[in-house]
Amino acid sequence: MSGEQRKRRRLAMTLAAVLFLGILEPGQGELKGDYSKISGIIIPGFASTQLRAWSILDCPYSPLDFYPLDLVWLDSTKLLSAVNCWLKCMLLDPYNQTDHPECKSRPDSGLSAITELDPGYITGPLSSVWKEWVKWCIEFGIEANAIIAVPYDWRLPPSMLEERDLYFHKLKYIFWFTLFSLPLPLMHVAWLTFETALKLRGGPSIVFAHSLGNNVFRYFLEWLKLEIAPKQYIQWLDDHIYAYFAVGAPLLGSTETVKALLSGNTFGLPVSEVSGNSSIDVQFIWKGHQTYQCEEKEFQSNYSGFSTNIINIEIPSTRGIDAYPSVSEFAQTNLSSMECGLPTQLSFSAREIADGTFFKAIEDYDSDSKRTLHQLKKSYHADPVLNPLTPWDRPPIKNVFCIYGVDLRTEVGYYFAPSGKPYPDNWIITDIIYEAEGSLFSRSGNQVEGNPGASSGDDAVPYHSLSWCKNWLGPRVNITRAPQSEHDGSDVQVELNVEHHYEDLVPNMTRSPRVKYITYYEDSESIPGKRTAVWELDKANHRNIVRSPALMRELWLQIWHDIHVDAPSNFVTKAKRGPLRDDDCYWDYGKARCAWPEYCEYRYVFGDVHLGQSCRLRNSSADALLHYIE
Repeated sequence: MSGEQRKRRRLAMTLAAVLFLGILEPGQGELKGDYSKISGIIIPGFASTQLRAWSILDCPYSPLDFYPLDLVWLDSTKLLSAVNCWLKCMLLDPYNQTDHPECKSRPDSGLSAITELDPGYITGPLSSVWKEWVKWCIEFGIEANAIIAVPYDWRLPPSMLEERDLYFHKLKYIFWFTLFSLPLPLMHVAWLTFETALKLRGGPSIVFAHSLGNNVFRYFLEWLKLEIAPKQYIQWLDDHIYAYFAVGAPLLGSTETVKALLSGNTFGLPVSEVSGNSSIDVQFIWKGHQTYQCEEKEFQSNYSGFSTNIINIEIPSTRGIDAYPSVSEFAQTNLSSMECGLPTQLSFSAREIADGTFFKAIEDYDSDSKRTLHQLKKSYHADPVLNPLTPWDRPPIKNVFCIYGVDLRTEVGYYFAPSGKPYPDNWIITDIIYEAEGSLFSRSGNQVEGNPGASSGDDAVPYHSLSWCKNWLGPRVNITRAPQSEHDGSDVQVELNVEHHYEDLVPNMTRSPRVKYITYYEDSESIPGKRTAVWELDKANHRNIVRSPALMRELWLQIWHDIHVDAPSNFVTKAKRGPLRDDDCYWDYGKARCAWPEYCEYRYVFGDVHLGQSCRLRNSSADALLHYIE
């Protein structure tokens, strides 16, 4: 085939794709016009994807066996009646992450894989994750094929996600898919005509990642650098991703993963505690000196970016430190520079966990630490794409929104003691350190020294880890604090053009004890070509934040604002918040009418069982959205 023939064939295929897809107005890298054309990509968090059996497993002493496509995570019936079989389908080999010889599981696909983990009349609402999110999308007219979930096997480290499942290759093609709204069998057409059709249609995607999904997305961005020519990398991101919403991102990690490694984590399920066989969620900041010095500043000001040391090991005084050779060697080596004696308690910072110092120190006592060291080196330190145990830089995406909950009691450190029993019962948690209301205290109620943040975390991820993204804001920041519920603007507080020196920002604003607020940190003077915002939601739980009505409303209004390119401001106004859905309307018993009469009216529909259900949006309330593009 001659060069001219190839050009004609490619042009014909391009025109066919244009006619088939109904190409819209141009707008490369921008959102324009009808919001129903928006594409959203959801990357779920840790343990938030259904896993299904991909083998046949006969379960003795149980009437329930496992067959291909049976739900494994999370089937509560089989978990209760055949726990040993269930564990065979769930656990992976600790060294190479392969399946159990008798059973294998694989992640489900589609939106159903992330909406309810254990569907059912009773279990469904309890295991609901993204269902409310999808409901919002439907109510506001988002098309079914415009919301794409990208589930993954959350038991695997990122390198194995690509090696076993080609996960990041699939994610790359999904971005192409959303640009064209093509069914997957036609993907090869999209691939051939991508560059030309992109210029005609535009329509980049919006990425929503929750919890561990943010770490997976970070790895994808680094992997993409190796797949695309360096000069095309930023352009690819600009063309394909309009905005990135990082929800509950453990940017420096979560201390609860350490507890899971040493003493297990049951997720509240009725099974014996076993340490996890994969450590993809162990994300710690890794910085500072590589040698430990017995200096006061190491204990009081460093902590590797966290508020305190994460692990404290109590050495039994009756046997002494010499009972544990590796611990003794660690103590002697690192305390030899000062005559401060051998302590009865050893403390380890996040850095010393991330670089393996802690696991080397206990390897003679804890046989499982060798497995952890193997995983640490293979899946993290030696990963050719990215060592996830390093602090985040701002992703090179035009629009980044970092969203998380604050002001909940959150675990930030632990005291462990050896029990003398074999694994997995060889460690006992003797005390827990919490952060709450800007202070540190132990489970027994005693104050703990450290470097607490201005607030506390979201009950799963510490504040220092969540708020790391404040470093991504520009040199000047506008800070706004507003109630989470609908409000008329009278309780909105604003600080404009606050100088930002790339550290935590603490606004001088008041709080009413009965009101839950959202505090917005938004670029007043942006980094050129970038727009960054940080949203802190009071009392927003880590797992349930994606179901928060206030969060969904703010996301929707921001996207609505951005669609209208003639909007004069960079961010949606916070002046007031009126009802947007029928569910936002309620009955005001004090005034014997529907609250927010400007937006809501009493309109009974057969089946309503109380007055609040009959309060619905006025037919003209759609005009209120125009207020948010001012």
